[in-house]
Amino acid sequence: MMADSTDINYEKLKKRTTSFFIHVFLILVSLSCLFPLWWAFASSLKTQQTVFKDLSFFPQTPHWENYYLAWTKADFGRYFLNSLFYTVAVVVGVLFIASMAAYAFSRLKFKGRNILFLICISTMMIPIPGSFIALYVLLNKLHLIDTRLGYILPQINGGLPLGIFLLKTFFDDLPKELEDSARIDGCGRFRVYWHIALPLARPALAVLAIFVILAVWNEYLLAMLVLSDKGLMPLQRGLMVFQGAHITQYPLLMAGIVITVLPVLVIYLMLQKHIIKGITAGAVKG
Repeated sequence: MMADSTDINYEKLKKRTTSFFIHVFLILVSLSCLFPLWWAFASSLKTQQTVFKDLSFFPQTPHWENYYLAWTKADFGRYFLNSLFYTVAVVVGVLFIASMAAYAFSRLKFKGRNILFLICISTMMIPIPGSFIALYVLLNKLHLIDTRLGYILPQINGGLPLGIFLLKTFFDDLPKELEDSARIDGCGRFRVYWHIALPLARPALAVLAIFVILAVWNEYLLAMLVLSDKGLMPLQRGLMVFQGAHITQYPLLMAGIVITVLPVLVIYLMLQKHIIKGITAGAVKG
């Protein structure tokens, strides 16, 4: 009995020690991720003269007017609305088209389905910059250069392979009995997809949405290729206002970066519950 009690206490101590070191490691990783964000925020409240001299985590005299200057000087209002419009349009397009295609690959039986699916997801290996020449020629022939549509469509196309891959995997795991019951009640194929499959796929849709939002919100190269009108440029273009040929206005640049990061953080916090469910769904089912 003494030996059994000792073994039990040893196992408890071992689990607690392992748990302690795991939590310490995760805390350190979290701090390493949060530190650059906090440093950018602290730097945004300093002046051009003190941004490299004052190494404190929070300046004694914060200059909140840097955010007003960054917003007005870089015309962030216009760029922000442009990025918001582009992000919403691309996310809606990717979620709708990818979910329909993924549902078709998962549920419909047709010749060449597997080959077509492999061809579709294989395009994930080709980044958008790798197709810039062909893309520019195509958009030019379609008269979509320097238009909002010419900037939105390539990003929808770039987000479809990942979206189809994620959602098809999720649809494959959905019980078919729910769809069969809906068909017995008179639902057609599209109504089953819209009212049954799509609501159940909300965790996967949330994961896909945050990936697309990050990609579109941070896109810069495609904007420089397709758009020349400053009135159509996204938010990332506004950050270049603070980078001159001889001097960079670091406090205003940091303020602009904080402004661009905040919407993504808010969206992530709003979708956090669904994102965690979507990421862990496969592991739980496995």
